[in-house]
Amino acid sequence: MRFEAVDPTSPAAVWAVGRYFAEIGRRFGFDPSTEPDDGAASLAAPGGCFVLAVSDGAAVACGGVRTIEDGVGEIKRMWVDDAWRGAGLGSRLLLHLEQTAHALGHHTVRLDSHESLTEAIALYGKAGYRPIGRYNDNPHATHFFERVPRPRP
Repeated sequence: MRFEAVDPTSPAAVWAVGRYFAEIGRRFGFDPSTEPDDGAASLAAPGGCFVLAVSDGAAVACGGVRTIEDGVGEIKRMWVDDAWRGAGLGSRLLLHLEQTAHALGHHTVRLDSHESLTEAIALYGKAGYRPIGRYNDNPHATHFFERVPRPRP
């Protein structure tokens, strides 16, 4: 398995995000038509980065980082395929996205989640994210987190 930075509008990225949207649709009724048109563009260079975890040529996880203010990045659209859950890929992807945020010049990383995504919320807590107040207008988010990651060598 390897991480690859890709264009967020590439076919592989669109496929992975489609799986992410389908899952959150099942979990809490998310409708992707409510997503802003600039969603993918905000995850593109120079202010962002979209990452796929690829195994045997297929995307098995994804996530992106975007700039929300000077020095602050936000992790978005983090998803891990069901077959890879429990293998530590979520933790590895989160760490990789934090490193990506640092490379983009961010000293702080934020993310939001929905209360039904209990596994994700547990992952963020285990990784050192602390709850904060609402920082965005995402109508689907019920939990908000922040972390100041240490740079990794």
